[in-house]
Amino acid sequence: MADERPDDPHSARIASRRRVLAAAAMAPVLTGVPAGASALPAGTRERAPVEPVTTSLTDWGEVGRALGRPGDMKRFMYHTGLPRRDLTVVSHGVRISPALALGTHVSFVRYADSSTLLMGDCVVTEHELQGFIDVLQEYGITPTAIHKHLLAHTPQVWWVHVHAHGHDPVTVAGGLRAAFERTGTPSYDLVTAAPPVDLDTAAIDAALGVRGTADEGVYRCTFARRERITHGPVVLPPGLGAMTSVTFQPLGGGRAALTGDLVLTAPEVQPALLALRRGGIDLVELHHHNLTDEPRLFFVHYWAVGDAVGLARGLRRAVDATNVVPMAQGVG
Repeated sequence: MADERPDDPHSARIASRRRVLAAAAMAPVLTGVPAGASALPAGTRERAPVEPVTTSLTDWGEVGRALGRPGDMKRFMYHTGLPRRDLTVVSHGVRISPALALGTHVSFVRYADSSTLLMGDCVVTEHELQGFIDVLQEYGITPTAIHKHLLAHTPQVWWVHVHAHGHDPVTVAGGLRAAFERTGTPSYDLVTAAPPVDLDTAAIDAALGVRGTADEGVYRCTFARRERITHGPVVLPPGLGAMTSVTFQPLGGGRAALTGDLVLTAPEVQPALLALRRGGIDLVELHHHNLTDEPRLFFVHYWAVGDAVGLARGLRRAVDATNVVPMAQGVG
């Protein structure tokens, strides 16, 4: 600047400081690290992802007590379902069964380094949404997706994917409980007798190439990606965060409401969308569920009402556009 003199010690110090600051500002650019980002510790990029380990129901007693709801085991996962039986949701004239699309699910997985991963999908009303997320964030639980599973419906409902990874699963479970207490999520599950699944399930299985299962009055089929999926530093077990789901709610006379989501890599997205539309199936959402998965995965939620077997045949073409295999019963 014009008022700085080379022989003035104060001006010299100012000029020196400016050079240091300029060099610091350029360093991230020169090293390829974005400004404001933290450099990874040496060797982090080369570190192999950590594998999940097998646990039993007794290993999760404290987590279950903190969550305030009983869970069950699904292979590597300690899983707890919290269906929103308190809600009466209608979409395009169809009253949505909780088992069709209103089931909150959270799962905990233990890893070889003794860390624990939480992943889940939570159903909240629009009125509940912001307060629910505020409590999650207080406990270090991060929302990784906020989206819809259904088209026009009342009341307005949102689905929030949640994530946490660390060494204190009991605190995480307590945080989930506090967040659910900000919603109308029932504190216990009032199980009622499920009606029979009035569909030609054998024909649906044949059309989709998978063996489905009856679940609280709906018929569900699932597929898993063939690849090994990682999320940050850990490997995801099959059925956690990388699953294609297909669910039929009987409407009588062989008709059904169909909903679910396809898990896809980027090259698969457009072929699958095309196949869904050609099968008479409506598109609801295209988005991510996770932030750091590899390979990068997209999810397409869909909706249709019609002849269940015909819808299954149309959906099969979309499933075949993706790199999935039928999931073993009891895994997902």
